[in-house]
Amino acid sequence: MTDLATAIADGHSAIIRPKISFEFFPPKTEEMDRTLWTSIERLAPLEPSFVSVTYGAGGSTRERTHATIARILKETALLPAAHLTCVGASRGEIDEVVDRYHEVGVRHIVALRGDPPGGIGTLYQAHAQGYQSSPELVAGIKKRHPDIEVTVSAYPEKHPESRDFDADIDMLQAKVDAGATRAITQVFFDNDVYFRYLDRVRARGITIPIVPGIMPMHNFKQARGFVTRNGTSVPDWLAEKFEGLDDDPETRKLVAATVAAGQVHKLAKHGVDTFHFYTMNRADLVFAISHLLGIRPKSANKVAA
Repeated sequence: MTDLATAIADGHSAIIRPKISFEFFPPKTEEMDRTLWTSIERLAPLEPSFVSVTYGAGGSTRERTHATIARILKETALLPAAHLTCVGASRGEIDEVVDRYHEVGVRHIVALRGDPPGGIGTLYQAHAQGYQSSPELVAGIKKRHPDIEVTVSAYPEKHPESRDFDADIDMLQAKVDAGATRAITQVFFDNDVYFRYLDRVRARGITIPIVPGIMPMHNFKQARGFVTRNGTSVPDWLAEKFEGLDDDPETRKLVAATVAAGQVHKLAKHGVDTFHFYTMNRADLVFAISHLLGIRPKSANKVAA
C-alpha cells in the first residue's frame, strides 16, 4: 500500500498530496475564453504536475491550441502539455507543429492517433503522407526532440476499434516501445474496470504509469452520450443518481462532486496516487474534489491578472 493509501485508510488523507493534472480545451469564443482563464486562475494554485490542452478533430483547433499553450507558458507557472494527433496532416505538417511547440518551450506532448474526420464510428483512414498510427507519431516526436516527454492514451474498456484486449495492449506496448513514458486512461466509472485493465497491462510487462482519467459529470445526460460513443460504459447505479435532475443544475453539481470524489478516494485506498481530471474548462467540481483529496493551494495565484 502506498503512503497515500495508508494515510487515507488511517483517516489522514490531507497528509499526503496525490499528484494531479488537468485537461482543458481551446476556447472558440470570447466568452469561452473568459471561462477557461477563470478556471485556470482558480486551479493554478493547486500546483498540478501539468495541464494539457486538447487538439480538435482533424487539427481543427491547431492554432487555438498553440495560442492557449503559449499563453499558459507566458502568463502562468504551469507546465503545459500539448495534445497532437495524426489526423488530417502530413508528417511534414505535424513535424512543424512539434517544432513550434519546442521553440516556445513545450517539453510535453500528449500523442494520439485521433478520431476519424467523419466522427467516432466512421472508418479511420490515415493521411497518405502522414503518420499512420500513434506509435509512429510518438517515434517521430522523440526522433526530432528527444527531450520532449510523450504521454499516450490507454483504454480500460479497450479502444472501440480494437479487436480484443490483447490487440489493444499490443498497441499500448508499441507506444511504449516508441518512447511513451506515461499513459492516461479514457474516462471510466467502475474502478474494477481500471484495476482489471491495470492487471492486464502489468502482466504484459508494461511498467509506465497508467494514470486514471476522471471526469466529473457537470451535465450527466450530455456527458453520457459523449463517453458512450468513445466506448465507456455507464453503470446503472450512476445513471440512477442523476435521475430527475435534468433541470436542477445545482443539485447535479453536488451529486457529480460526490460521485467523483468517492471514486478517487476508493482508487487512492487501493494505492493510486496520481489522477488526471477532464475539467471541461470548469474549475468548481475539480477544485472541490481536489480539496476532498487533501489538496490545498500552496502559493498565491501565479496567473497574471
